[in-house]
Order: sequence, then structure tokens, then C-alpha cells
Amino acid sequence: MAANCVIEQHPIGFFIPVGQELIFVISNRDAVANETKVKFCAEVHIGSTIPVTATSDDLKGVFKTTLNNAGVGMFDLRNVIENYVKADNMAANGSSYKGTTTSDSERHPVHLIDKYSLNTNLGRYMVIQFYVEYLNTTTNVIERAAGTTQNSGVYFLFNGYVKHTDSLFKSGNNFGFDTTKFIINGLSSTFLTNAPDLQYANVEDYGTMSFVTSSASMNSIALNYYSSTYSLLGTDTVVRNSSNGAWDNPFAAVSENQILHLGCFPGNLRNWSSTFQALVTAGTIQGGFITVQAYADFSAISKGYNIIVNCPDTKNFESIRLCWLNQWGAWDYYTFTKKSIRSTSTQGSTYHQLGGSWNESLYRPDSFKGGKKSFRVNATERITINTNFVSEDDNVMFEELINSPEVYLLEGYQTDAANAVLNNYVTPVRLTTSSFTKKTSANDKLIQYTFEIEKSKTLRTQSI
Repeated sequence: MAANCVIEQHPIGFFIPVGQELIFVISNRDAVANETKVKFCAEVHIGSTIPVTATSDDLKGVFKTTLNNAGVGMFDLRNVIENYVKADNMAANGSSYKGTTTSDSERHPVHLIDKYSLNTNLGRYMVIQFYVEYLNTTTNVIERAAGTTQNSGVYFLFNGYVKHTDSLFKSGNNFGFDTTKFIINGLSSTFLTNAPDLQYANVEDYGTMSFVTSSASMNSIALNYYSSTYSLLGTDTVVRNSSNGAWDNPFAAVSENQILHLGCFPGNLRNWSSTFQALVTAGTIQGGFITVQAYADFSAISKGYNIIVNCPDTKNFESIRLCWLNQWGAWDYYTFTKKSIRSTSTQGSTYHQLGGSWNESLYRPDSFKGGKKSFRVNATERITINTNFVSEDDNVMFEELINSPEVYLLEGYQTDAANAVLNNYVTPVRLTTSSFTKKTSANDKLIQYTFEIEKSKTLRTQSI
């Protein structure tokens, strides 16, 4: 047998969100016509560099299927490959926080980065090698059929998913989701978010935006600072290079280089930008805004994003900032600036204690002993949070919040103690609000939402 397998159908594109049907259809007419107990096999190779199928260095598994009634083999590899990508919670080595370089011994949450951070878990390369196995009737052994090998193209998998309402497109027999909008090469190119172009943050709030780096021309991010009257107050240009937490070569075939995280919210800028920190000290950026846009030398090559810097709250409401994993595997953020209510519930173990001193030479009636007592008390904190009045553009973002598997409470810019571990910035929470009713201006006039979160970690007190 010498005929190679034919890949009749495969996903479209190079950048592939793993959360979708990833269908491969394989045929081999010679094998089907001439052999018995034929199975189509798929060797899945996934790695941080482009896998070489001749070796087993990146081999994750071999999966087999029998022929269907049309004589072809169908594979849906979603359940396999989505295990090899996940969210980036920590910054990559080589990034920095307040000028301190991230390393194995100096770790920083990705939300706090100064400028750029490579991704560490968000994406991987994949190549699949297909072949046929059959029953050798001479030896009565199942074996791999020589000459049937066929490799797929190279794919870059990232930790995104496709909603049922997202439009798919096809090319010949193939179909998939169009991810070309994420390639930074024109004013319609977008970052990895569905959040509106206009976002809001307090002057101490941290946050990142993430984007695909495969464009050779994209070499910097321009940050412009404007007052509330639209006067330009200052600017910073964050060049993409290794000293800023990125790499110089956008085509370096390493998965960490394919997607970058950018620290572009006020807290991140206060980490390193003397220009922005001076505006904060002078009080001129509050009520103004920051523009964020990718550039190729002096030409803008992405959509622009605006971050409104909130004015101080005169009613002294406590701001609660959440971050959550969005549809495309990056992070979205929102600061809830209106009334919030904190409540604490406790649950403990109890026992009955004898009164007095029973284990001494004389009995003494100690008044602090005796009766029902708590052995241990565990406390759980819940917070009810409210948005300001928002626009309909925010609905998609809040839908993703309620569907997100990872939600965190994020603290703002502060002075760190010497040798601080930075464990007080990111707190895991669980969104206990289980339903979301989309509001519109036509139906509801003013739009405001309320959510409830619960801190995932219980406060464990002393045991007695």
C-alpha cells in the first residue's frame, strides 16, 4: 500500500481557538478497498515550538477511529487539545513590575506588569500526522500501513472559544471561525477582547490588553494622555523589544511570542511612566483619558482603545475591580464604582467543654471554662456590587463575566513593603449571581447591573 491519506476537511486558519468543533475528515481509497479492519489514526503533536512529527518529543497521544458509512474517518479533537492551553495568571520571565524583572524567584501577577509580558500558557503549536492501520492477514497482526502518512498544516492553538452565535465561514469543504481580525495589520484589527472601545478605570486600577504579534511591521504601542477637555497632556511609546518584556522578532516560532500582554491601565503606567505619574500628582489626568493603539513606526495599524480615568468619587463609595477570563483567553476588567455591600458568614465546629480544673491536684471553678464552645470558626465574605449607568455596548462584556470560569478581585496601585510577595493584589472569587438579564435603552431607559461575588478562600481562624 503506497497511497497517502487525504485530508478531506480541516479547520480554516492558522490561529485556532480551541473551544469549537475541530473537525478533520480523512480518507484513503486504497486502504478502504483492499484491507480489512482499517482504522484511521491521528498522532497529535503539540509544543511551544513547531512540532517535528518525525520525533516523539511533542507527541501527546494517538487517536483512532473506524470508517463511517461513507468510508472516511472523522476526528473532533477539541476535547484533546483544549487540555494543553490555559489562562496566564502570572507574568512571564523577562517582564517587570515597578522595574523589577520577573524571574523564577521574582514572580508577578500578569495584571500588574509594567509594559509587556510574553504569554506562557495561552497558546501552543500543533501538527497532526494521519495514517492508516490495518490487519496484516499474513501475520494476523494490526500494523501501520507504510506509505499512508499525511501531515496536517501547522496550527497555533489559543485558549479561546467560539459561541454558537458567532459566524463561521467556509472555503471548499473546510470551515471555521475567522480570526484574521486579530492580526495587527490595519485600523480594523482588534486586540483579544470583546469589550467596548471605551472603558473606564480609576487612577489606581491595574489591567492588561492582549494581542497577536504576527505582524512584522507592528513595533510599538502608542499611549496618549488627554485631559477632560481633550487637550494632549503627554505621550509614551512602548517599543516592542526584549528589554520591555517582549521579543524583537515577531516571527520567532515560539508560542510565547505569538501573543503579548500589555499593561496599559493607570496602575500599570504609574509603575514606570514618570509622564503619567506626574499627571496623577497634578490631578490633570482624572476625568481625562488614555488612548491605546498599535503602531508600525509612525502609522497606526490597529483599532484604538480609550480608557476614561474616573474622577474621584465624592460619595466615598468603595470601588470594586473585577477581572475575568474573556472569550479569547485574555483578561477583561471592570470597576464597580457604586454602592457595594460586604457581608460575612461564619461556619464553625463546636464541642462541650467541662468547667473547672479537672486535671490538677485540686479542683478550681474557672469561670472561662465550660459549656458549648467553638473549636474553629471559618468565615466567608460576600460582596454585592453595582455598576454605574452603562451603555448597551457593555452587555457583551457582562455576559462573558457571568460565563467566565475564572474571576478575580483586583486591588489597585499601592506602596509595597520590602520583599513583599504581592499576594494581596489578586483574590479569587466566585460569581454567585447565576442569571443575567440583558437590558436595553429601549426597554429599560437607564441601564445598571448588580452582581454578587463570594471570596473563594475562607478565613480559617485559630483552633482550640
